Amino acid sequence: MMKALRSRLQQGYRTMKYPKGPPAPMPERFRGLPLLDSSSFDPESAAACVEACPTGALRLGPTGATVASLDLGLCIFCGACEAACPPGAIQFGKDYRLAARKRSDLILEAGRTSLDPALPLEGRIRRLLGRSLKLREVSAGGCNGCESDVNVLNTVGWDLGRFGVQFVASPRHADGILITGPVTKNMELALRKTWDAIPGPKIAIAVGACAISGGIYAGLPETGDGVGERVPVDLYIPGCPPHPLTILDGILRLIGRIKA
Repeated sequence: MMKALRSRLQQGYRTMKYPKGPPAPMPERFRGLPLLDSSSFDPESAAACVEACPTGALRLGPTGATVASLDLGLCIFCGACEAACPPGAIQFGKDYRLAARKRSDLILEAGRTSLDPALPLEGRIRRLLGRSLKLREVSAGGCNGCESDVNVLNTVGWDLGRFGVQFVASPRHADGILITGPVTKNMELALRKTWDAIPGPKIAIAVGACAISGGIYAGLPETGDGVGERVPVDLYIPGCPPHPLTILDGILRLIGRIKA
């Protein structure tokens, strides 16, 4: 017993202070919010850049001479476009703040250096869920990448529970649902039943490119293109998978714990 106590004292306080303090430093290979410079293209390089994207996240401008936008809901942050495009045309930064309330807010147009921050819930539902939020997680055919980074939030380093946010085993005890994966046909009914079992008012959070748009599985007959219209989504968190800090930041903004 004394050995365990001594070890605990030596370890000290391990939980990150975010959002009151600075976040943990991002890994060197982390790819955050991309910056898109439309002036760096010509028709040939723009076409090659768009072709390099495995999910079709890039869109050409009206004349086809430049890349006009990047859909973060489709982007898997693989970096293929950064390598295929002219130097400096697309650069992935370190900004982890990627969550959005509306699907259209994930369309990053050329020249934008930041996304509009996700707005918090409003009115009665915020008063009900802002201090205590229970979520039921559903992996709707995911590869376990997003699921793993969601699970990280329950570890001592992140301690999601200190914000009043917890994952529960039963949808009947939940205030909302957190969805990962492209929603395969085998999981579609389970997702619907889980959503229907959660008492209202309730919220839905789509985590990862697969849940938002189908990701690399979009268009396949065995999967749906993400959540789509099956569940009304309140928060979109892009990535493949999103960094735990991106997920945490999005959830805290949704419940009004981060306002800036």
